[in-house]
Amino acid sequence: MSEPARDKTFYDLADAHIRVANEQMGQVKPSLASAAMLFAASRFNAFVIMAASADKGEMLAQKEAAIAYFLNEYEKNLRENIDEHLARYED
Repeated sequence: MSEPARDKTFYDLADAHIRVANEQMGQVKPSLASAAMLFAASRFNAFVIMAASADKGEMLAQKEAAIAYFLNEYEKNLRENIDEHLARYED
């Protein structure tokens, strides 16, 4: 899978998801909103993999590569975002 383009549309979409999670945090603990967002992302990404596959055999053939791709992207993005927040602390 290729890396998504990070243009204005990309960030607008991401911000829309974050707004929903922020609204939910007024009603539930941040950890629950986070867990629900992670579950939703994994569920949607599984659908994307299925939709891009011609059949079950192709999906099975792509399964491990797709999982590796999404895990790598998540780790890379999480590290970038944590570093961004760390930079906000005064030393």
